[in-house]
Amino acid sequence: MVKIIYVEPDGTERAVDVEEGHSVMEGAVSNGIRGIVAECGGACSCATCHAYVGDSWLDVIGAAEGDEADMLEFAHEPQANSRLTCQIEVTEALEGLRVLIPDEQA
Repeated sequence: MVKIIYVEPDGTERAVDVEEGHSVMEGAVSNGIRGIVAECGGACSCATCHAYVGDSWLDVIGAAEGDEADMLEFAHEPQANSRLTCQIEVTEALEGLRVLIPDEQA
């Protein structure tokens, strides 16, 4: 299990264990993280799992590309560190990853 830290829209931090191979979005949904709606179920066809990734993690997970980058255009206030959490696969290298969920998804 890999510990991922989710910062909910109200500022509440929740550290949860997510199984390797799952997505950061799946970890959020299965643990009732507020603000990750995941309407498309992880198909990269909505932006309801949008989150901001700590800048120090961008080298580890990389920037959004392709379909994900296109879909982020529909997210509210996307930034350089925006990612769709359905597109981030949990690996051991993500131990301690911190993601901030935008207020508009509350």
